[in-house]
Amino acid sequence: MKSGAKNNRTIRLTEEEAAKYDAKLARIDAPATVEDARGRVFNMDVFDALPLLPEEFVDLCFVDPPYNMNKTFNASAFRKRADDAYAGWMESWLAPLARLLKKNASIYVCSDWKSSAAAQRALEKFFIIRNRITWEREKGRGAKNNWKNCHEDIWFCTVGEEYYFDVNAVKVKRRTLAPYTENGAPKDWSEDAAGRFRLTHPSNLWNDLTVPFWSMPENTCHPTQKPEKMLAKIILASSRPGAMVFDPFLGSGTTAVAAKKLGRDFCGVELDAGFARLAAKRLDMAESDSRIQGFDDGIFKERNS
Repeated sequence: MKSGAKNNRTIRLTEEEAAKYDAKLARIDAPATVEDARGRVFNMDVFDALPLLPEEFVDLCFVDPPYNMNKTFNASAFRKRADDAYAGWMESWLAPLARLLKKNASIYVCSDWKSSAAAQRALEKFFIIRNRITWEREKGRGAKNNWKNCHEDIWFCTVGEEYYFDVNAVKVKRRTLAPYTENGAPKDWSEDAAGRFRLTHPSNLWNDLTVPFWSMPENTCHPTQKPEKMLAKIILASSRPGAMVFDPFLGSGTTAVAAKKLGRDFCGVELDAGFARLAAKRLDMAESDSRIQGFDDGIFKERNS
């Protein structure tokens, strides 16, 4: 993190803010109602929180769990284990999580290529797998003796056969390289001051995302933060306005923030108090700024635009 850079916009907490936002975090020790959960960030262990949250209150769930690698998250750490053991660990929280989802709910679960097979095995025990989205993670170190690893997966699943999906809400604006005309008029494309573009249906290959970095206003110190634009795609495609969006590994709050900016309800669980406080601050910031980088006027733009 380039803390000394002139244009560093990383979101941080002062000691005063840490105390302020800690007071806004929720903790429960008895069964909660939907109203208890609505708009709350629970600073708890996911295994303690899930059994206490309401049954079938979630319309859309996004999960970015620790991948099967050695990784430190402030005071906590995840240690790599055998693939079968990792799949078993996923099942241990997927079982209580499934209880929270409505019969027509969707769930998206992140993984890297090493843990993707284990994730698939775990997910298919509880849900119907609809697709595997692969997104280009352009950051990352090069490799001298292997291909550079610059992609991750997102498993798209549903609870049942009936589910919500709005393809028109997530069309992508792409530059037209070979514009066709019909009777002299543009065919399936339009032109503005920036050039010629067409709206295309989204695929399961996403190459228009930018991993948050120090000069972006959504950036935090979280080591595996996902971009708000990614969550905007998922939320718009798989939930109606006012729907409940839930994230059991909330991190620094991207899911909740994107949901709030897009007019959805939200609820999240995060073990680490520091990250949970950052989520609370970002939710406050979203009150006055609902912009999502790369998404303007209902259109998803190309990377870094």
